[in-house]
Amino acid sequence: MDNKERQERKEACPLKHVAFIMDGNGRWAKKRGMPREFGHKHGAEVFDKIMRYCYEVGIGAATFYVFSTENWKRPKKEVDAIMRLLSQYLDDCKRQIKDYNARFIFLGDKAIFTEKIRKKMYEVEEMSKDNEYIVNLALNYGGRDEIAYAANKLIAEGKTNITEEDISRCVYTCESPDVDMIVRTGGDLRISNFLLWQSAYAELYFTDKLWPDFTTDDVDAVVENFKQRKRRFGGV
Repeated sequence: MDNKERQERKEACPLKHVAFIMDGNGRWAKKRGMPREFGHKHGAEVFDKIMRYCYEVGIGAATFYVFSTENWKRPKKEVDAIMRLLSQYLDDCKRQIKDYNARFIFLGDKAIFTEKIRKKMYEVEEMSKDNEYIVNLALNYGGRDEIAYAANKLIAEGKTNITEEDISRCVYTCESPDVDMIVRTGGDLRISNFLLWQSAYAELYFTDKLWPDFTTDDVDAVVENFKQRKRRFGGV
């Protein structure tokens, strides 16, 4: 697909920003009699495929809930496995950054990660900063924490009267438009402290499919479903 065709797809695609809650890796592995880490490995492979496909269909920004502030409570073995996958993926990004054509932005408090992982995050962000397609990866992320972060940033600027526009420019996703649709796999009907500010008028899409079973056909279904929604943004 050449650049002209990609631009035409982008202009035709009604979804400008889609966000994924990638749920079900552990259950997917358990159904196969495997440890949860096995599910996370396959989930990471699906993430890479879906991330690339969103760009192909013309979506301008995609956000993925990779690791929440609450996920640190999981067993150490599982957390360690996720951190290894993250480190490996960051290495892959550095090697393949031109192929991705994505601008990677890491959302959340990076301070808790090892210096080695933080360094890789900053390198990937710097290497991809001129790319157009935005990929937000939410790591050590919580929606309430993000709003508090934005408010504290504004206080540090000396703001005494904070507007909605002020908060929108200080949240982690300030480079992206507000979320059009949140997609959650795994069957649960909640948003789990994800993009609370940005999704005020987002459409919600829930599927029983576990994340490792999610496919590009499912992305097509999401786009078609969104086309059928009538968005009123609080109006009649």
